[in-house]
Amino acid sequence: MTPTSTPPGPVLNAEDTMQRDALSERMFMSLLNGIEMLTIQMGIELGLYAALVNNGPCTSSQLSEKAGIHERYAREWLEQQAAANILVVDQPVDQTVTQEKNAAPADGKTRAYLLPAGHAEALLDPDSAGAMVAAPTALIGLAKVLPTVIKAYPSGEGVPFADYGQLIRHGIGNFNRPEFVHGTQKWIREFLPDVNTRLHAAPSAKVLDIACGTGWSSIGLARAFPEITIDSIDLDEASITDARRNAAAAGVLDRLSFSVQDATALEVSGPYDLICIFKALHDMAHPVETLRNARLLLQKGAPLLVVDEQVCDTFTAPADPVERFLYGWSVLHCLPATRAEGTEVEAGTILRSHTLLEYAEEAGFSKVDILPIEHDFWRFYRLNP
Repeated sequence: MTPTSTPPGPVLNAEDTMQRDALSERMFMSLLNGIEMLTIQMGIELGLYAALVNNGPCTSSQLSEKAGIHERYAREWLEQQAAANILVVDQPVDQTVTQEKNAAPADGKTRAYLLPAGHAEALLDPDSAGAMVAAPTALIGLAKVLPTVIKAYPSGEGVPFADYGQLIRHGIGNFNRPEFVHGTQKWIREFLPDVNTRLHAAPSAKVLDIACGTGWSSIGLARAFPEITIDSIDLDEASITDARRNAAAAGVLDRLSFSVQDATALEVSGPYDLICIFKALHDMAHPVETLRNARLLLQKGAPLLVVDEQVCDTFTAPADPVERFLYGWSVLHCLPATRAEGTEVEAGTILRSHTLLEYAEEAGFSKVDILPIEHDFWRFYRLNP
């Protein structure tokens, strides 16, 4: 049998060639950035960045000793990190020791490297407004579950949130953590002044945090308003376990109650002076039922605060980086996880404002205000019964 040959592709004109080359270059840069993200995760997990911060500039031998890794691996990682402009060489390359005339040039073992202060904060301080410790964690988590997601696409089945594992759970939590730590008090004080007054007043206000994830939204509320108590629920048991641990470490567990619950069948004791759904409504298979249940648990005059994605209100292609980022999450995570709970509503990450307004109206809310809070990724809604 004569082997068949692959038929020739179409002849590209000049514009086609430019498009091909542009995409090829873009994919190469994406691969480069992805590889560097993996080396950043190594630095975080192996404690290499922490060792550099705690011990000052290090040679490969010093980093090997302080972090407990082999010197040859330490040397290669340090050089790669400097080449990627994450670390800087503390002394000129190959000039870190005094050399006599005609002496052999210094090798990589004698170079010292340091982690700039700004880079250290981004990599090591999870509360920093510029924290990006979650980025490589989330990327690796998405890659690990990709075979399961690909398997689900032909049949249309979902991928349960629990199947995404710890990397995604912590990646999502740590992406949102700085916003809750730094923003919660300001959002409520400046844009929900009546709620701000109530949360500082006696008797102690009660707050319900629906879909609290690993707890950072509840912790942010508890820190911002020391007088309140919070009931925090989530459907994922592992997230609730993490949330309790995080709240204990933050010193606010005494005012927080965490439980595994489905938001469509709430078993909590209202009424509440504020109910919040942070970055979760788009993930729900039954959002109208959740909103309706929340409305029935509100104290008279109290609002529901919904924070969701800052997406465009119409489909746009090509899209801006934020929209591209959110669509990527939708394809790989949010839509498969939602379909695992049900297919009645399939918003994915791209929950446009008019869709949310329709949910609110169907759930019985009389008024919805989009709050004028400037944010690159999030949109804020006040729902009034």
